[in-house]
Amino acid sequence: MTGLYEPLFRHVLFPAYESGMRGRKTLAYLREYERQQWLDPEQIDALQWQKLQRLIRHCWDHVPYYRETWAALGISAPDDIRDRAHYARLPVLDKPTIRANFERLIAASYKDGLLYKTTGGSTGEPLRFGYTRESYERRVAVMWRGYGWAGARLGQRTLYLWGTPIGAQKRKDRLYHSAFNRCMLNAFEMDRARMAEYADAIDRFRPETIVSYVAPIVEMADWLIASGRRIHAPARILGAAEALHASQERGIGQAFGAPAYNTYGCREFMLIAAECEHRDGLHVNADHLVVELGHGDEAGTDGSRELVVSDLHNYGMPLLRYVNGDLATPGHGRCACGRGLPRLASVDGRKLDALRTPDGRFVPGEYIVYAFLAATGIRRYQVVQKRLDAFEILIVRDEGFDPSVIELVRRELVKVVGDSVALDFRFTDEIPLTPTGKQRVTVSELGS
Repeated sequence: MTGLYEPLFRHVLFPAYESGMRGRKTLAYLREYERQQWLDPEQIDALQWQKLQRLIRHCWDHVPYYRETWAALGISAPDDIRDRAHYARLPVLDKPTIRANFERLIAASYKDGLLYKTTGGSTGEPLRFGYTRESYERRVAVMWRGYGWAGARLGQRTLYLWGTPIGAQKRKDRLYHSAFNRCMLNAFEMDRARMAEYADAIDRFRPETIVSYVAPIVEMADWLIASGRRIHAPARILGAAEALHASQERGIGQAFGAPAYNTYGCREFMLIAAECEHRDGLHVNADHLVVELGHGDEAGTDGSRELVVSDLHNYGMPLLRYVNGDLATPGHGRCACGRGLPRLASVDGRKLDALRTPDGRFVPGEYIVYAFLAATGIRRYQVVQKRLDAFEILIVRDEGFDPSVIELVRRELVKVVGDSVALDFRFTDEIPLTPTGKQRVTVSELGS
């Protein structure tokens, strides 16, 4: 039945649900992107520039922030932005700028239909942003295409070691995941004492694919190796939320008997890049996004550069030349798979350290982001662990700060760490940056 369900879901059930019941164009976009990935690099580059020119004209005509900002630079018409070199000299967009100009970044004709998300991101600066229904459907299509590069497909038996919603999972969520042929394990509740329980769940479900935050799957791999536990071998493991390093890939491969693949994305855009079956760098979704890399002297000395991203299909609240604080190293040459999409050699800027508790609990840095999502009036935050039994939580207050949000965050953290860790909230005017100019959500000073 398992072998029959995947094609049934992909060709019958999912189209009936997505296109018929929900009226979405996700599958049409997926077919479009699957065709485009095989274009020559020059054709993809031309397609991207064509899309970018349309978006620039839209921003000039309908988005006050861009028209005013560009006009102040002497630009009198959208055609004045005549080539990529000129586009690359336009000001970047960062989180403080978005917060300060939120309404002026929205195209009035799209305002009533916008969807919204909040992100903490790897830099610890909460941000609310809007996006259109079309851009969401395209993002989902791009995600499925990118996962498919490693062999993960719609309807395939997939286990997620992920950030499931805080609190009890609703029955309709369980039914929804069951229809998609997937099992959700809460990465936020995983600790050393429960590793066998999580391993048992994987053995019961017998997934073809595992999708996981990097830190929890690495922790489980370490436990499997140390304990000698043999576990069901999936066909592949996809890592997300932070960079998967070579040593971690080897450990996962040894523990699970399956290759591990890097993916890279963020809440502002969803999937940005991912590895294909050759695992020779991450293909960039260049037919969907513009991904620029800053000059080497703007970042680290190891060749990594600052990522600058533009969404080509979010006409409601366009994010042009957005910097999310992450660093990457450019790739070179064309992949043996034959896709014309450019590549990143690596993503280097994810710095979400894992935190620990005295009773063996393992707290992924992503959990801290989730715990702060509903906390308003906070400009930046960071959790520092200097002792096993204490977290120091630094908070930079913003306008509209309400002291009650401290208790909200405390309650969410206690759900995972219990009473074994002292939570010391401290207000500060600023949070120190790393040597490469990043601000990390979590910093563990415990050592290995």
